[in-house]
Amino acid sequence: MSEPKIALVTGASRGAGRGIAIGLGEKGMTVYVTGRTLTPGDAFGWDGTVLPGTVAETAAAVTAAGGKGIAVVCDHGDDAQVAALFAQIAAEQGRLDILVNNATYIHHQLIEKKPFWEKELAAVNILDVGLRSAYVASWHAAQMMVKQGSGLIAFGSSFGGSCYMHGPAYGAQKAGIDKFAHDMEHDLRGTGVRSVSIWMGPLLTERALIAAKTAPEQYTGFMEMAENPEFTGHILYGIASDPKGDEISGQTLIGAEIAHRYGLDDRGKQPPSHREMLGSPREPNPAAVY
Repeated sequence: MSEPKIALVTGASRGAGRGIAIGLGEKGMTVYVTGRTLTPGDAFGWDGTVLPGTVAETAAAVTAAGGKGIAVVCDHGDDAQVAALFAQIAAEQGRLDILVNNATYIHHQLIEKKPFWEKELAAVNILDVGLRSAYVASWHAAQMMVKQGSGLIAFGSSFGGSCYMHGPAYGAQKAGIDKFAHDMEHDLRGTGVRSVSIWMGPLLTERALIAAKTAPEQYTGFMEMAENPEFTGHILYGIASDPKGDEISGQTLIGAEIAHRYGLDDRGKQPPSHREMLGSPREPNPAAVY
């Protein structure tokens, strides 16, 4: 596979998406970053404080890291806006090498210790922006990538795809995108396009730092082992560049483990796997029914 040059990271105003985009920028890539935030004030932390971050700021950070950041305001709940986004990339670049499906609806009660029926029904919106939206973006990306004969469709996932984490809506979204990677690989096999889902560990993000303050008994220990999200960007670049990357296509991968394949560390440290504590990805199933 040739060196990847053009990437799209969805939901990159802040959090994991921002870090992944910067990590790809550190590899010299041109990175399209999407989000809805033009000015701070559109998103809030668990304690109600305004979260920093805009698509323009992330794009500037990608450029400062050594790549080229391009900001596109896009609501991934709107199929027309998503179609326009891919049309823009096709017109401006003529190709797409990496798609990172990161855009996810985060409900303000996500980390509250309540059963799902005591949380607002709106928590289920993660199945719209997070699950359905990832399918839509992948549908557009696959059409571009299959035509060019190469590419990587990636899903930002977590151990919540296996263990109980943040409630059933969150878990269903993570399990769903893991299955997307598995089943899309079957359809993409032989085209030169790969699909993977990456389980990230606890991340050093704006929301996570607030969570560590608002619920220290839940998060303080995890935060001591937290990963920089740029680490995941480096991993995805490694998979996209790997001439033998087809070997792991379709799999759900633990980021801290697959990093060893590419000799990667997280700013000088090796994050723990968390497999023993939080569980293992499902093994790929070779059966196919039409």
